[in-house]
Amino acid sequence: MDKTIEKKRKVITIFFLFCFFIIALKLAFIADGPVRLAIVNMQGPTWNESLTKKIVAAVSRYGDWPELMFFGVMGFLVARYRRSPRWQKIFLCAMVASTLAGGLVNTLRLTTGRTRPRVAEQHWYGPCHAGKWTIGTSEFNSFPSGHTATAVGFATVILLASPAWGAMAMMLAVSVAGSRLLLGAHHPSDLLAAFFVAIGISWCLWYYTENRSSCSVERLMK
Repeated sequence: MDKTIEKKRKVITIFFLFCFFIIALKLAFIADGPVRLAIVNMQGPTWNESLTKKIVAAVSRYGDWPELMFFGVMGFLVARYRRSPRWQKIFLCAMVASTLAGGLVNTLRLTTGRTRPRVAEQHWYGPCHAGKWTIGTSEFNSFPSGHTATAVGFATVILLASPAWGAMAMMLAVSVAGSRLLLGAHHPSDLLAAFFVAIGISWCLWYYTENRSSCSVERLMK
């Protein structure tokens, strides 16, 4: 009976989270234009030559999937050297979650045909426009954000496993997402969609791994 109630609560929670996601995404779409205009006005004519842009560009450059995988491998090796099975599992799960989230989001991004914020004419063209494929053409691959998905997917696992370290990891992931916004590479709705996809994948992966580990321990104790 208790398990049935628990399952119902999980279903209700997932339903409300999904509704929240839809509402939040709708609001983000409404905010896309005004947010981009505010950013451009704030940056001013000297933005492209400024030190701030160079820093933001560096955050964007080094917050992508290859760099995250390098960090994950280094973390795994340190955890192995220190004989910490839990942190080995955390880093492995973080890398898998980042890869799955990034892979799914990038697949969607290549087919939506949404123009980047820096493109004058904003539209959703789908996988084909004016007789040409938009797949693989950067200007038409804005939604959702691949950088954000990979960074948030990695950070969410650490946050679920170790809130103290995870909070710092999530701050770094948010800075990567923010850099994409400031560079005009993505709209707020691109970032939000990537956030929800990455969090959902990381949550499922981590708790599946944790539950499987708990079941294995229980079987050994019997």
